[in-house]
This record gives sequence, C-alpha cells and structure tokens, in this order.
Amino acid sequence: MKKRYITLLLLCTMLSVSSGWAGNAITEDSQTPSMPSKNDSLSEVMAKYFFVRKTPTEKKNVFLNDTISYLYEQYFAQLDSLNDPNTPARYIATDPDYYRLFVPTTYYRSSIGQLSTVETDAIFPDKSMDVARKTLPVDDNQYTTKSRVNKVVDKALLNLYLNSPELIYFTENELDAVSVFVDNIASEEDTNAANVKSNMMDVLTDTSPLELEQQAEVEVRKPEFWKFSGNSSLQFSQHYLSDNWYKGGESSVSLIGTLQLSANYNDKEKVQWENLLDAKLGLASTPSDQVHDYLTNTDQLRIFSKLGIQAAKNWYYTISAEFKTQFINGYKANNPTLISTFMAPADLTVALGMDFKKKTNKYAFSLLLAPLNWTMRYIGSSEVDETTYGLKEGKSVKHNFGSEIQPTLSWTIAKNITFESRLDYLTSYKWVRVEWENTLNLAVNRFLSTKIYVHARYDDSSTPLNGSTSYFQLSELLSFGLSYSW
Repeated sequence: MKKRYITLLLLCTMLSVSSGWAGNAITEDSQTPSMPSKNDSLSEVMAKYFFVRKTPTEKKNVFLNDTISYLYEQYFAQLDSLNDPNTPARYIATDPDYYRLFVPTTYYRSSIGQLSTVETDAIFPDKSMDVARKTLPVDDNQYTTKSRVNKVVDKALLNLYLNSPELIYFTENELDAVSVFVDNIASEEDTNAANVKSNMMDVLTDTSPLELEQQAEVEVRKPEFWKFSGNSSLQFSQHYLSDNWYKGGESSVSLIGTLQLSANYNDKEKVQWENLLDAKLGLASTPSDQVHDYLTNTDQLRIFSKLGIQAAKNWYYTISAEFKTQFINGYKANNPTLISTFMAPADLTVALGMDFKKKTNKYAFSLLLAPLNWTMRYIGSSEVDETTYGLKEGKSVKHNFGSEIQPTLSWTIAKNITFESRLDYLTSYKWVRVEWENTLNLAVNRFLSTKIYVHARYDDSSTPLNGSTSYFQLSELLSFGLSYSW
C-alpha cells in the first residue's frame, strides 16, 4: 500500500512540475537550460531525470522555460536532426552508430553476448536503491544513444544469425585484421559540418563515387599452365696439318648443330604433360675418303611425349611415346653402301607405367618404370639392309612387346655448368637395347659455350658392322661454338 502511494505521488509530481514550468517567460540572463538547479524548483529525485530548456519566442531576448525529460531527449530528439535538410550527407561518417548493418555481414561477439551475459542486478538487487529509481522506467546507465543503437543492431543481427546464417561472410576477428582505409580527401562541406547531424535520406540516396587522388593500378594475370622453352647451338672444330707434317695425318673440319624445343603443361594439381623435340646433326670432312666428301658423326631426330596424372606426392600414372629416326644418309668411310637414311630405321615406342619425379632448384630427376611396352621398328628404304636391324629379309616392320626403364637427370652444377643425362633401357625379353646420352655444357657467356657429348649404346637386336662381335658402341664429341637458350 505504501509503495503504491509513493508511486502515485511521484507521477503527480512529474505532471505538476511539467505544467507548472511550461510557458513561464524568462530573459536571456536566466538559468542555463541544460543544467537543473534549485531555482527550477525540481526536487533532487526529479532533477536526475528532467532539465529546463530555453525555447525562443517572437520577442527578442525572451525565452520560455520548458521542462524536458532526459528520456525524450535521448530517444526522440536525436532523430529530428536526421531529417534536417541543412545537414550535409557526408557528415554521417563522424557518427557511424549503425555501421554494422552496412558493412559485409559479420558475426559479432556482442550480439551473442547480449543474450548470454547474466545481469547481476537481477540476482543481487541493490537494496539501497531509492524508490524513484525502482518506480520510474528510467536508468541513466542504460538510456544513452549509443547503447540503445547497439541493442537495436544486436537484435537485428541475432535475427539474421538465426534465420539466414548462410549470409554471414566474416567473423569479427577477420574484420579486425583488415587494415584501415584512410580517406585523405578533405572537402569544404566536411569542414563546415563539424557539429551538424546527417540527413538520413541524403545518405541513403547518395550514389556518387568517391574520387581518389590517385587511381589504383590493377594487374590481372591468368594462370600459366603451359611453359615453352628451347635452346640451340652451332659448334665447330677445325684441325689443319701441312702436307709435310712430320707425324703425318690429315686436316679436318667438323660442324654440329643442335636444337631442343619443349612445351610442358602443368595444372599445379594433377596433370603434367611433357613434350620434347630433340634434333642433332653433325658433319665432318674426310680428305682421305675417296668416295665421300663428308660423313656424319651424329644424326638424330627424336620426338618425345609423356602424360602423367598424379597418384601420390611424387608418383604419376604415365603413358609415354617416343619416335626416333635420322635426317640424312649414313655411310662408312670409303664405302658406297647405304647404311641408314631418313625413316630407315625409324623406331616408335609406347610405354605404360609409373613415373617418379623430383625437382629442386639444382636438379630435376625423373624415373619412368613401364612394365608394359610396345615397340615398332620400320625400314622405309629398299636400299637399306633390313637384316642388320633385326628384321627378317623382305620385311619392313617389326613389332615387339616388353618393358622399359628410363631415368633422366638435368643438373645445374654451377652457374655456367649444366649436365644432362638420359638412360633408356628397353627389352623384349629376347633382346636388350640400351642408350645412354650425356651432355656437359660449359657456358663461357650467354652466346658461347663448349659441349662434351658422349653417346654409349648396347644393342643385341642388330648385327654389328665391319665384322665386329661386340654389341657395345660409343660416340664422343667435343666442340666449341655459339649457343642460345630461351
């Protein structure tokens, strides 16, 4: 009963104070409106929640005292300036209370914290709180513009989290990690609007782009899955002897040209495709040869392709194909019989297996293991004796099935020294054909180099020439000349 009486008394006091002060004219020298005092005849209890505001009248220097509550001023009076047409639109940046609703949708900790935080006053009430604070729906610790806005925004975000979680793009930690953008463009409008609220409608309808002092340069690069490279060289050697040289001998000149072109595909995930064209042709003069002016010392055309699909970290399921032949006719010294020519012989090999690859800054290593292999040898000239290449007389094609092992190594020994090696072991379980090519390149500068080329070969599928009984063959060449890589 006592509590109801006190409540009724306080409400009556509020009404009487409001009506008693409204309309009383005062001069400009009267009490400051924003600070309540004893002259306002407000009690200490009511002075916490009300203040006296000056309202100008038509008469000069004459004002009306108006008793206004903090509740109204902080809840509603703040909204009046949003529709003020004199408020510059860009000034809203100085009071971004609603920024969380306009930035990319983010999961904020404060929204969940609003529900999960326990209010200690509800569990342990302050018994010393006066009757007015318990009765009036006012709490000066809660009724502020920023806290009210935060609660409204948190409720809106909570509704979004519950009903449309797929629209959440970021977390608060991700936003905190983003660097701050500073707009250093000062406008006259911003300078004059230092203490003016924003016009909300102008802000929402302003679509003019922000002009920066400097335009950012954007470079767009497409993924480069293909890599093209090549190298070429033209090298020679020359040896001159006079006719009366005391040890005898003869002068000679040799010239060798090489060309390598590669086109490799790598999608950086699963697929790798290597393609190589390797061409070598070397000619040497033979003064003592009564039949030929020159003979070949190296002659090879090789096209290689290998497709791999990753099976493990360094292992690939692989299918490879290789085609080999030569460019021009080949003879023995002082012998007119044609030994070999273009497409005679010509070897085509297709292998299926696994490929191990390891690549660093210094070297690139590959080991092809192909348990299933198909080889075709073709003799495309009737002047070449097919029996010397393992074919039956009168036949031009021979097919074999077997297996193949092919390790390759490319090693950068030093800045100007590189070593390349390729071993091809091929067998049909009836014969074995092994080719081991090694090239040591000593670069003097970008355009000059010295090369040492060693080609070892073992082939028991062909008949040795010149009545030899050894199936082992060796070719070596040392040259100096021009080279270029790209």
